[in-house]
Amino acid sequence: MKQYKYPPTSEWKSLCERPLQNQENLESQIKEVFSEVKNNGDKALKFLTEKFDNVSLQELKTTDSEIIEAEKIVSDELKSAIIIAAENIRKFHSSQQEDKKIIETTEGVFCWRENRAIENIGIYIPGGTAPLFSTVLMLGIPANIAGCKNIALCSPPDKNGKIHPVILFTASLIGIKNIFKVGGSQAIAGLTFGTETIPKVDKIFGPGNQYVTAAKQLALNYNLAIDIPAGPSEVLVIADEMSIPSFVAADLLSQAEHGTDSQVILLSNSERIINEINIEINKQLNDLPRKEIAEIALQNSKSILLSSIDEAIEFSNFYAPEHLILAIENAENFTNKITNAGSVFLGNYSPESAGDYASGTNHTLPTNGFAKNYSGVSLDSFVKKITFQNITKTGIRNLGQTIELMAEAEELMAHKNAVSIRLKSLEK
Repeated sequence: MKQYKYPPTSEWKSLCERPLQNQENLESQIKEVFSEVKNNGDKALKFLTEKFDNVSLQELKTTDSEIIEAEKIVSDELKSAIIIAAENIRKFHSSQQEDKKIIETTEGVFCWRENRAIENIGIYIPGGTAPLFSTVLMLGIPANIAGCKNIALCSPPDKNGKIHPVILFTASLIGIKNIFKVGGSQAIAGLTFGTETIPKVDKIFGPGNQYVTAAKQLALNYNLAIDIPAGPSEVLVIADEMSIPSFVAADLLSQAEHGTDSQVILLSNSERIINEINIEINKQLNDLPRKEIAEIALQNSKSILLSSIDEAIEFSNFYAPEHLILAIENAENFTNKITNAGSVFLGNYSPESAGDYASGTNHTLPTNGFAKNYSGVSLDSFVKKITFQNITKTGIRNLGQTIELMAEAEELMAHKNAVSIRLKSLEK
């Protein structure tokens, strides 16, 4: 990790820059994939899967027998862990359901809002260097709670043409039946346009590499919605003298192992703590199976010595991290100062891994500074909110003149007349 001491605020912008990805020819490649899938459907998906994944597929949809086979492979211990995590995620997201609240804004004027599920959603689950079966829970469970009618899940096949068994087990556990063996940008294209096998959806969820991310952005041009702008994983940890260096080091490495383009940031008001954490990082790094990935990520990462915890929180708000860990004394006292973060973890015993898997909060979060203007995925991500109003005769009498005056001032006389004709009818 690169180390910095007491940088002036004029340097904060450069310190908050994320690792640059190679975008050369990326947009043109994605457009080519979209064109191929739009014009040739399943045939294109099979061709692109063989081209990019070196897998020749006869069928794109996972069969019931493949799901049953996968369930036999997953250990009972892991199944139990997934069931516990699913229950916690269900509890937390169920608490986000809202009751209809009718408001009488003026006597006789009643307004309210109701939720309606987005009917057709697509979920993308990476299955490359890390099969993210936990994301199946994070997206599938709130979709079910919201009442989404049709859920299509895409995940890349392995060299044998099968989706990772834990992904299949998890999807089956929460009732997802339409599972397709397609990955990368071609999966996003399939969900965008629909093919003979894959249904067209209204909104696409899920993380992925730069090709998937670029494909989701392109899907916006075809009247689809996406969950959030997503990029490489990141965590920012604020640590003081009360932090436990081995814990902090483990948290930083847990994000660094995601990918070579991940970034971790350490902020502290103690140079001693920074040094001890860096020593721990080097110790723990040698024991990681994904050591090489984490080492490259650490080259893009920083430890920064600042004058106070308040200044560290100010820096964090400027950076707007996907994950923020406050490994500081009385962490709860600082929550009201946090304005930009995807998800926050308080104290020495709240690892970011808890949110990734089983505490109940959602791990699909804004990255790359988008925590300044986006929330993480929640139940709201799967619904539309429709407003209703019911205006009585008394209500139109009370509000009518206000509407008439405003419409006339905007020179929209038909708008005014829509009220005037009612008022005159009531006078008669």
